[in-house]
Amino acid sequence: MLFAALTWQVADHGPLRTLDERLGRTLAAAGDIPSGLAELFADLGNTVVALPVLLVVMVWTGWRGRQRSQRWRREREEEQGGAEAAGGPAPVRWWLPPLAAGLALAAVPALVVPLKLWLARPGPPQMAGGAHDGFYPSGHGATAAVAYGVAALLLTRGRMRGQRRPRLRLRLRLRIGNDNGDDVDARWGAPAAAVALSVAVTVAVALLNVGVGIGLVRRGYHWPLDVLGGWCLAGVLLAAWCAVCDRWAGGGDRAVRQEAGDAAGPGGT
Repeated sequence: MLFAALTWQVADHGPLRTLDERLGRTLAAAGDIPSGLAELFADLGNTVVALPVLLVVMVWTGWRGRQRSQRWRREREEEQGGAEAAGGPAPVRWWLPPLAAGLALAAVPALVVPLKLWLARPGPPQMAGGAHDGFYPSGHGATAAVAYGVAALLLTRGRMRGQRRPRLRLRLRLRIGNDNGDDVDARWGAPAAAVALSVAVTVAVALLNVGVGIGLVRRGYHWPLDVLGGWCLAGVLLAAWCAVCDRWAGGGDRAVRQEAGDAAGPGGT
């Protein structure tokens, strides 16, 4: 809805577009933000920078996911005497999150370029006579948000899911041997580091993208609404990545949680 409203204002030369261009000129002329620092952050939205970062994370998380998948399969075979149980959980598709991450980044130009050509919004004064047509939405802003955002999701998603099984096993052991409520510490203590890491990475990526957006506007490469529009598109792609991974990445984690919940009995979750 926000993206639709912004696009309407840009296409219809609405009052928000007028305010946007006034703000863009003010920020571009501001001397409080060093030009060199703004250029550095703006460059982080280039594909030549963002793509290698994402590729490294894709390879790393894919390798780690394959290891976890193989370990999970071995443990399942040991639990069931070397044979897969009928009706068991779907195999863990360790390759799907990294592959979907690459496709999400590839979808950025597929969405941004047609919109730029359709709207053909002129750029800031510093970009007069530029080689390309259209500046809304910002491809650099969308690229940075998707590349660094999905890289953070790959890292934190794997970390959080990797903590679930040990946490549940520890909790069940203590419930069997101790009935005085000590299992509460085991229940919440194990994933604390993963939660802290997830929050830290999320904040770092958010600040990085804010820096990219400010850098693009400060250097006169885009209007503020261009950047905001790119972020809106990135949000859709990141949400799609999460939905795809949650739906089709595999049932190993869900199976573990279900087995632990059955063993704990009612009220054990």
